[in-house]
Amino acid sequence: MAQIDTSSSGGKRKKGAQKKMAIHVDFTPMVDMNMLLITFFMLCTTMIQSRTMQIFLPSNDKNIKEEDKNEAKADEAITLILDTEYQDGSLLPAHDENGNTKHRIYYYEGMADEANSNVIGQKRASKGAVALSQFTTTEQGQQGIRQILRERHKDVMDEYDKLKEQWRNKEITKEVFEEKAKELATTEKFKHPVVVIKPGPNATYESLISALDELNINQIRRYSIQMPTHQDTVLLENFQKANPSVKVINPPVRK
Repeated sequence: MAQIDTSSSGGKRKKGAQKKMAIHVDFTPMVDMNMLLITFFMLCTTMIQSRTMQIFLPSNDKNIKEEDKNEAKADEAITLILDTEYQDGSLLPAHDENGNTKHRIYYYEGMADEANSNVIGQKRASKGAVALSQFTTTEQGQQGIRQILRERHKDVMDEYDKLKEQWRNKEITKEVFEEKAKELATTEKFKHPVVVIKPGPNATYESLISALDELNINQIRRYSIQMPTHQDTVLLENFQKANPSVKVINPPVRK
């Protein structure tokens, strides 16, 4: 509270001199008020917004029967084995001429085929045998694993592109676009691939996030993240034998 001291300070004042008053302001209540306000804002304000990534596992899809929740159909499945290249004699990842980390993606479709091997530059001998791809996009168009996933989800992506064009032309609102895109990704009208992502022992966290980004770009909502198995190691060894010039870093054998 503010207080005004009107008492005389003693002594005589000159005639006509202005009377001075001592003003005292007590800031103690103001400090208490500030502390209450700070506490209020700390409790009611979100300092850091939590950002999480929702993972749509095959078992979360209501359209899958109970007995099929843990096993994808062969014609729908595609497996990605992630790997990262490292500098010779170093623990640092290798980079290309554009400064991007070099990641390799070994993939196969459907059931694993240990009897055949694919040779780089030749027509694939078997979809179930390992083939090599990367995270690559160019100005000429989509390439690498993005193009492969798009081909597996072509019907949905064609409709998605039409929706995007309507949104860009302001024929539909953003809310309508997002709602219809969500319906496309799960509708029973089209076939949807199931992607199994298997990070290898040398794969970086960046490669996993990049793989998840590719799934989101291609509107794929059914996938799972697993560890490489002994069968995956056998497939990679077969690929190495068929392509001696490629240094394949195999996941550890798991029995």
